[in-house]
Amino acid sequence: MSQLPHKFFIDSHKASNAVAVVAMIAYFDAWHNETAWTYLALHGTYGFLWLAKSRLFPDKQWERPVSWSLGIQTWAFLTLYWISPWLITSRDLHAAPWLLGLCVATWGVGIWLHYVSDMQKHMHLRLAPGTLLTDGLWARCRNPNYLGEFLVYLPFCLLGMHWAPMLVLGLAVFAIWLPNMLRKDRSLSRYPEFAAWKRRSWLFIPFLF
Repeated sequence: MSQLPHKFFIDSHKASNAVAVVAMIAYFDAWHNETAWTYLALHGTYGFLWLAKSRLFPDKQWERPVSWSLGIQTWAFLTLYWISPWLITSRDLHAAPWLLGLCVATWGVGIWLHYVSDMQKHMHLRLAPGTLLTDGLWARCRNPNYLGEFLVYLPFCLLGMHWAPMLVLGLAVFAIWLPNMLRKDRSLSRYPEFAAWKRRSWLFIPFLF
């Protein structure tokens, strides 16, 4: 069986977010649930924005062909994020107004960080290939795109008001994201200016680590 780019599996899942959440709302007759609609707006919009990013300024790491086995594993892992909308719709959960507001605000900051930093990286690689990106959003944080993605996914988990979605996010951070960040640090250490950049910046979350 021929291999497909990793982005095929990721993008197809992102496109399914809105469909899956609407299906849950319909199945559990949660049309009246404002938390379910808020979740749909956040996760559904994120999925469509991801598809736009994938087309307009794609990340080369997702262009690599992968086996169907790895692709299906990726799809299955991303599906774990649908635990939150399942909890919301099946249990008719209603988040407090302050939590809804906090989640929308956090999502907005995350979307901005995630996509602006990815665009900055995309343009830097195009206009200044072979040099280290250490300015703009990358000046004080070496992974502002991951920080943005964390702030996007955190509201999805908080709206579920359960430990299970937080466990999924924690697994993604510690089993996938952090190893990728550390691997990237080792790769970028070949640049002479990396040591100074590392001293003045944070790996992931400013003022924490």
